[in-house]
Amino acid sequence: MKTKSNSRGGAVVSSIISVLLLGLSVAAVLNRQAIYDQWNAWQYKPSAAIANISAEAGLSDTGKFYLYTSDATVDTAQTFNANCARLEANNAILGCYANRKIYIYDVNNSELNGIEEVTAAHEMLHAAWDRLSDGEKAKIGAMLDAEYPKIVTPDLASRMAYYSKNEPGERLNELHSILGTEFANLSPDLEQYYARYFTDRQKVTALHAAYSAVFTSLDAQSKALASELNALVTKINADVAQYNAAVTSLSDQIDALNASASSVDRTSVAEVNAYNTKRAELLAQVDQLNATRAAIDSEVSNYKTKLAQYNQLVIHSNQLTASIDSTLTSAPSL
Repeated sequence: MKTKSNSRGGAVVSSIISVLLLGLSVAAVLNRQAIYDQWNAWQYKPSAAIANISAEAGLSDTGKFYLYTSDATVDTAQTFNANCARLEANNAILGCYANRKIYIYDVNNSELNGIEEVTAAHEMLHAAWDRLSDGEKAKIGAMLDAEYPKIVTPDLASRMAYYSKNEPGERLNELHSILGTEFANLSPDLEQYYARYFTDRQKVTALHAAYSAVFTSLDAQSKALASELNALVTKINADVAQYNAAVTSLSDQIDALNASASSVDRTSVAEVNAYNTKRAELLAQVDQLNATRAAIDSEVSNYKTKLAQYNQLVIHSNQLTASIDSTLTSAPSL
C-alpha cells in the first residue's frame, strides 16, 4: 500500500512538472523576442560613445534597453555604408535600423554636436515600434495621425513624401521616430507615451533644435544675401546703363562745343560768355559723371564683398553637408 501511494504521488508530481515545462515552453515561444532582447541587452557592452549618447539624449532605462538590445554602434563611413543602404543620391542618411540592429554614422563636426544623439534616439524608437503589438501600433498610430496636422511644416511634409516613395507602408513608423525626437510640444497622450523611452524628452528635442539652427541660419543668411545681390545687380546694371547714356550725350556735347570754338567771335563779349557758360556746364556734368562713376564703383565693390560672403556661406553649408554624408570620403594625402 505504501509503495502504491508513493507511486501515485510520483505520478502527480511528474504530471505537474510536465505541465509546468509545457507552460514554460509555450511562454518561451510566445515571448521569444522578449527573451532574445533581454539576452542581447545583458550581453551588450556599450562603448563610451553609446553610453554618452544615452545620457545626453535623456533615455530612460527602457530607451537604453532598446538601444542596447539593438547592438547600437557608432561607425565610420565604410562600416556604416556597408550596413545602411542609401535610397536616393541627394539624401544623406545618419542612421538606420536594419536587421534589428542600430547603426549611427560618426559625424566629426563640432558645429553639429547632438546630431548623433538625436539619430540614436530616432533609431531606438524604430526598435521600440518594431516591438509594439498590432493593437498598440493602432492606438499610437491614431495619436500620431491626430498630431501630424498640428505640427506639420513644409520640411516635414517633404520628408514624409520621401518616406512614402522610398519606404512605403512605414509612414507611422517614421512619424513615431520623428515626432518623438524633433518636436518639443506634443499632445499629453503622446508625451505620456514617449515617457516610456525618455526620462527627459526635452533633452533630445533641444539637441535637434540646436544643430538644426546651424543649417537654418546658414540658409536664411544665404537667401538674404542672394536677395541683396540680385537687387544690387539690377541697380548696378540700371546705373551703368544710365551712366553710359550720359557719357555718350556729354561726349556729343563736348564734340559740338569743341567744333564751335573756332567760330566764336572773341571780340564779342556775349559769344565768349555763352561759350564759357556752356563749357562750365559741361565741366559740371563731367564732375557729376565722375561722382556717378565713383558711386557705381562703390556699388560694384559692395557687390563683390557680399558675393564673397555668399560664397563663404555656400562653402560653409557644403562643408556641413559633406560632414553628414557618409558617401563622401576625404581626399588622399601625399
